[in-house]
Amino acid sequence: MADLNTEQILATDFCHGSCHDFQLFKQSRSRVAEHIWILADAGYQGLSSLHSNSQTPAKKSKLHPLSAAQKTANRKLSKKRIVIENIIRKLKIFRILSERYRNRRKRFGLRFNLIAAIYNLELKS
Repeated sequence: MADLNTEQILATDFCHGSCHDFQLFKQSRSRVAEHIWILADAGYQGLSSLHSNSQTPAKKSKLHPLSAAQKTANRKLSKKRIVIENIIRKLKIFRILSERYRNRRKRFGLRFNLIAAIYNLELKS
């Protein structure tokens, strides 16, 4: 989780093995206050049933193409979410996150949190 205004990383969560991001969000113990907006990507379809103030882009199907209003809403959402994608890009400058992780799995969370702390420290200076 990250703050759009300050671009700081607020919280991280991990699991052992492969797990979908939305499944990890549902299993995590951290809850988001109801007054906070969650802007998520298309992988989080169904988030609105868990959190009332959430936005995910509309998805098209083979039989139901997107309307013009849905396309403009998706563009507006992606313009807000680009901040999060840029944060992910800046984290992947560290090679340990951009390639396959080959070290002890127990320490991945610690190392990721240290990299996130370095990123947050660089924002302040």
